[in-house]
Amino acid sequence: MLKLIKTLTRRQKRHILLFLDLCLIPLALVFTFGVQPEPDGPIQILADVLPILPYLLAIGAGLAVGLGIPQIQLNAYEGRALGKTGLFSVYMAVAAAILSWMFGVDLTVGQSVVFGVGFFMFSVISRMALYQIVMAVYRRDIPRCRVLIYGAGTTGTQLASALRSHEGIDPVAFVDDNTALQGVLIAGLPVYTPAKIQQIARERSVRRVLLAIPSLSQPKQAQIARRLQKMGLEVQSLPSFAQLVGEEPLVDKLTPVRPATFLGRAPAVTSLGKSCDSYADRTVLISGAGGSIGSELSRQIVGCRPSRLVLYELSEFALFNIDQELRPLATELGVELVSVLGSVTDPRQVRQVLRENAVQVIIHAAAYKHVSLVEANPIAGLANNVLGTQTLAREAEAINVERFVLVSSDKAVRPASVMGASKRLAELVVQDLAARSSGTIFSMVRFGNVLGSSGSVVPLFQEQISRGGPVTVTDPEVCRFFMTVREAVHLVLLAGATAKGGEVFVLDMGEEVSIARLARQIIESAGYSVRDADNPDGDIEIEFTGLRQGEKLHEELTLSGERVTTSHPKIFCAREDGLSEIEVASAIRGLREAIASGDEGAALAVVDRWVEGRDPADQSTLKSEA
Repeated sequence: MLKLIKTLTRRQKRHILLFLDLCLIPLALVFTFGVQPEPDGPIQILADVLPILPYLLAIGAGLAVGLGIPQIQLNAYEGRALGKTGLFSVYMAVAAAILSWMFGVDLTVGQSVVFGVGFFMFSVISRMALYQIVMAVYRRDIPRCRVLIYGAGTTGTQLASALRSHEGIDPVAFVDDNTALQGVLIAGLPVYTPAKIQQIARERSVRRVLLAIPSLSQPKQAQIARRLQKMGLEVQSLPSFAQLVGEEPLVDKLTPVRPATFLGRAPAVTSLGKSCDSYADRTVLISGAGGSIGSELSRQIVGCRPSRLVLYELSEFALFNIDQELRPLATELGVELVSVLGSVTDPRQVRQVLRENAVQVIIHAAAYKHVSLVEANPIAGLANNVLGTQTLAREAEAINVERFVLVSSDKAVRPASVMGASKRLAELVVQDLAARSSGTIFSMVRFGNVLGSSGSVVPLFQEQISRGGPVTVTDPEVCRFFMTVREAVHLVLLAGATAKGGEVFVLDMGEEVSIARLARQIIESAGYSVRDADNPDGDIEIEFTGLRQGEKLHEELTLSGERVTTSHPKIFCAREDGLSEIEVASAIRGLREAIASGDEGAALAVVDRWVEGRDPADQSTLKSEA
């Protein structure tokens, strides 16, 4: 039976429902004459109205199709569907009265009304009966997970409605702390007190409880979850019942809070406005387009409607993802999307890409940015971050690109890490070209950590919490500047559009955020408590691992501390000296020789010589100075 139901097409199902409605018309007529005393009997009277029956069936078929009655799925037959059926019944009653008058059939107004009421009643009953039959077939042939819904409010009732259409899930009841709801039926399910959960689970073979109480604080939800788990029940939190529609598995943990929640201030994101003019109708190239910053740059640039957007990316997987995401939107907006798989350290490819696509604006976000990885692989980090920037910037100047914007980092200021030093050297390269270039406008934008980006602390902490902890923090005193990726990219584009040449733009990151405090907030937002000396029975422990090589307790945004305001309150200019053309050439030459020979010591010596404030001292020194 189930196999037969599944083989039916949508069109066949509509035809079946239409046929059912037409069969109800003569049945409603029999009902009409059967409930009223007539001397000739209902069958004789029905024979008298046979002349109008074909016309009534034809009108019924037209009305049903016109109102979309057969298109209404059985599991969606409620509310508006009942209203449509009521309207259909009214029209049928009016049609019966008009036809009886035209054909001279003895059908009174009262009988027409009874006919309409009977037709409505039979339509509703037939749909409900058919739905129960189909569901019974599904329940018999498909194993279903019987669940109990904790929370009979709006979310719970919406969840119950969504689960009714799910082949593998069967809601059996609600439980709710609200005594006013206990003992009543909501969405066809009884509501019980939470005290009866264990009894209900035993009697009705329930093994899973779905928490549908998003208004309750996360810690309280966690307490309920732990209590239910002690009863041997599987507990799942449902902040969004949409996750239950389809074949995806139910969530088995609390939904992670968005990283922007922990920013501690409102993100500074407004419309790009006239700044979009610097990117509109131009060919824009974004290096590192598949990364956290690069992908958001790509999304926001597409909205400015460039004539062509070139996505330059080293990672095939990352390039594929951003290409798949942006291509439909780019097509809709009339933007030509070009995806290039390659490295900015390849001069031949860079030159070819820039010339073939007639690139006019470059936003350089390609970089190795993870401090510990670059610290362990300094040759690769310096080659990509410094020589890659020099190659791309030099080729940009050669073809007279309009604008070149380097995305930099706060770790470039008095860097303790190789990654930070590489970003500072990249800035010096761009500063030198800006001082000598008469065509291309070179600028740099420096900012701190981006919340939610790959490798940032928020998703890392959330992953550690999902594993049961501990959450690892390097030092109790470590602090960082944070900004959302959307906010950072928005300000980068604004700064790049207003640049005149040679600026080191610094974004206002707000106040420093304590990483230890951030870890505590993330633990508590997930519904758990911190286990420490004051709370030995807590859920998740914060473990301090010590600063890693290349890390500092505090980051800075400028070398001199001087910041000049701009037209935007969140964008400043730093007054910083660069190197001369000869000094930059010497640094690049020494770096190329060290990288070519694979000499890490020589490469780091070049960095230590030319990067102002470079402090590769051990972390104990850093900590004592802080």
